[in-house]
Amino acid sequence: MAPKIYRSYLLAILLVIFAFNYVDRFALGLVLENIKGDLHLSDTQLGLMSGIAFALFYSLMGIPIARWADRGNRVTIIALTTAVWSLMVALCGRAMNFSQLLLIRIGVGVGEAGCIPPAHSLIADYFSRAERPRAVATYMQGPTLSVVIGYLLAGWLNDYYGWRMMFVLLSLPGVVMAILAYFTLREPRVTTLLAARRAAGDPGSGTTRASPMHGSRAEQPSLKELYVALGRNATFRHLLIAYSIVSFFNYGIGNWQPTFFVRSFGLTSGEIGRWFAVVYGLSTFLGVYLGGEWASRRAALDEPRQFRIMAAANVVFNVALWSLIYLSRNRYVAFALMGLSNFGSAAIYGPLFAAFQTLVQPRMRAMSIAIVYLFSNLIGMGLGPLAVGAMSDGLRPLFGDESLRYALLGVCPGYLLVSWHLWKASKTVKRDLDVIVGSEAIADESCMGGDEPIGQRTTLNLKVVTNEQV
Repeated sequence: MAPKIYRSYLLAILLVIFAFNYVDRFALGLVLENIKGDLHLSDTQLGLMSGIAFALFYSLMGIPIARWADRGNRVTIIALTTAVWSLMVALCGRAMNFSQLLLIRIGVGVGEAGCIPPAHSLIADYFSRAERPRAVATYMQGPTLSVVIGYLLAGWLNDYYGWRMMFVLLSLPGVVMAILAYFTLREPRVTTLLAARRAAGDPGSGTTRASPMHGSRAEQPSLKELYVALGRNATFRHLLIAYSIVSFFNYGIGNWQPTFFVRSFGLTSGEIGRWFAVVYGLSTFLGVYLGGEWASRRAALDEPRQFRIMAAANVVFNVALWSLIYLSRNRYVAFALMGLSNFGSAAIYGPLFAAFQTLVQPRMRAMSIAIVYLFSNLIGMGLGPLAVGAMSDGLRPLFGDESLRYALLGVCPGYLLVSWHLWKASKTVKRDLDVIVGSEAIADESCMGGDEPIGQRTTLNLKVVTNEQV
């Protein structure tokens, strides 16, 4: 398989896995009322099971799995964890009480934690710095597909087969993708190491699942070294804070958005599902795609410009347009504004996550993404919905049933903090990139994970390894 074709294939496999990694969350939200009736649960139990319990284990387990991914076989990790969460999603349909369902959802969170950090690290090894925004933007279309599949397919399956069978059927694609990933994707560390061993005349170089650790020049840094390196990286800190704030407001708004349309416009859950599948699906797809294309075509290797544009776009699309949505009294105007806002806010994800990978050494990439998701999920998924709900309750004496509208309006200016940190990152990124480029680890990256596609790096890396062996 030619390098370019294979890289597209790898990206497609990772994209589909990412999509089904998110589907069960949307599906769960659609059937909470069904689960409540069947298992006789309270709203508090539903909130615990679908919210902080899942987010806590999902976020915390991402750290050891990412640590493993930074030194191990990322393809094996992705395949294994995909199989685990697929099995756990199927088991959701077998739960008979709250305790069983809670434990199963924790298992889903643990399995799903192994998807994103290893995939980002793998993509960074196969795509150059200039190509990464486009490649990462393509990968970040996973949640877009999840919206469509989760709202449309899961709703249809629930209507015809019930919520238990729905979970079983939604788990099957994950099993298929786990098998495909394991047998058809290649770990570049293993490929390079085996080629080096063959060049050195090592008779034990025939296995394709060898550990990429042995004989590798770039040893994994200790946790202390990792935290010190990330702590000293001002740009990484600003981007981490910016994304955590975005997650806080996005989860807070997103969790209550359907309820807002029910209370303020009188829509049914079925109408909301269809509107959201179209509006969110289309606008997210276009935003993520065009954001990555713009960064790779018009601002390649120019991270300061990328961050400045992202900061400006955040003010327009998140602060201004979201505010107009909650001031609108017409549902169609609100949906149109929601599509525009979501389009602009989604455009930042490709360049943002590409920058996270460019700003760290190759053996820190999976851990850096795990840390990003640790903070963003605990702050966003854990606290965002709670904050908006508390504001709505506090405003109820003043605004009655429209209190949620004004609570959502009140959080929109908080997005200005995101733009401030993105602007600060644009001032420090050149300095921090100089540190990374000048480090010894990035000398390895030029051989294995840097600015040349993987197919053009093998020869250079062979020279490094075989020279060390000599």
